[in-house]
Amino acid sequence: MRLVIAEDSVLLREGLIRLFSELGHEVISAVGSAPELIDAMEQSSIDVVITDVRMPPTHSDDGLRAAITIRETHPQVGVLVLSQWVHGDAARDLLRSGSGGVGYLLKDRVQDMDTIASALEVIAHGGMVIDPEVVAQLTLRNDGRGQGLDRLTSREYEVLGLIAQGRSNSAIADVLVITLGAVEKHIASIFTKLDLLNSPDDHRRVLAVLRYLGD
Repeated sequence: MRLVIAEDSVLLREGLIRLFSELGHEVISAVGSAPELIDAMEQSSIDVVITDVRMPPTHSDDGLRAAITIRETHPQVGVLVLSQWVHGDAARDLLRSGSGGVGYLLKDRVQDMDTIASALEVIAHGGMVIDPEVVAQLTLRNDGRGQGLDRLTSREYEVLGLIAQGRSNSAIADVLVITLGAVEKHIASIFTKLDLLNSPDDHRRVLAVLRYLGD
């Protein structure tokens, strides 16, 4: 994949360049501020952007806001937020933008390179990968289970939470200690209860996750 990295810490930025290069990806540009990230998108054929949240010029949520802008101007480009911080409203705006191809991972919870590699693959193919801690913070205001979520059984709600974390069907089966067939039935039931009809123009897993996050 062709990547752009936005990270204001020089040491971490250089480490990410080496990490992604070792994973076989091509780092097209590595920048240290949100305006530079926007400028870097003028280069052609970028597959995924990896960005921190707090970056110059204001060191607040500049990187996250830049990611939202990129989703609006380059909807075909995937975005992976890699940060120590969860900014609720801006994170929701990012996850609601486009039709998938987005992730939000917390730096101190990434345990190995396989996590990053897997996340990039999911995002590049239009899926979502969200750290469980991010999911927990974004769903704090969603306890009422509106928008069809109240129709789900406890198990289906649990399955949907794991989908939000970017887990595959087989991984969900392992976590819940159930068969793959049972997972597939739960997911089919979730789509039905949320009125998510099969369509070539929609990514139903992504739409279900957005509903779970309170879109």
